[in-house]
Amino acid sequence: MILKTEVYGLILAGGKSSRMNTDKGELQYHAATSQRSFLYQMLQKYCTRTFISCRGDQVTALQKEEAYITDENLYKGPLNGILSAHHLHPSKAWMVVAVDLPHVTDTTIAALINQRDDLKPATAYATQASKMPEPLIAIWEPTALTEVEKYIQAGNACPRKFLIGQDIKIIFPTEDTELFNANYYNEYLEAKNRMGVNHE
Repeated sequence: MILKTEVYGLILAGGKSSRMNTDKGELQYHAATSQRSFLYQMLQKYCTRTFISCRGDQVTALQKEEAYITDENLYKGPLNGILSAHHLHPSKAWMVVAVDLPHVTDTTIAALINQRDDLKPATAYATQASKMPEPLIAIWEPTALTEVEKYIQAGNACPRKFLIGQDIKIIFPTEDTELFNANYYNEYLEAKNRMGVNHE
């Protein structure tokens, strides 16, 4: 039997959060823990190793037990963090989860692991409404990350467009709200209302 490539976890938390006006990784949707730490602890259950992708100035805010990879700043956008991780561990597959997905649960992550097709460049979630791949809640295989670097160097930037052009595995959540993205403060409040969490 051919063993699958190991999967490492990566919480994408290095964005400037300019639309939220506060670090999205520091937001609390769950009692006594930040969203960044909540996702880190979750991915540790499914991945061989897990890291937080962050900027250098964010490192002091991390918990001492949280492993991290600082952005190399070779590229712009979320591919910067993903490729920074790939450069450190080029033989590993990466389960990428953006920190601004408040409704991701163990069920979400378990389905991504269980439905992974490692013979395809990536396994990515899509909403039933859009049918479009969500590159920031996906498993990227090493071959895909090698190709995406060439894609960027050719003057492209959009990870979704890259995935659209590949023969990837698409999976769907039980409910589209699992993939709800909270970029603005009102979306943060909307997510907390949906979860029945009291506002700060």
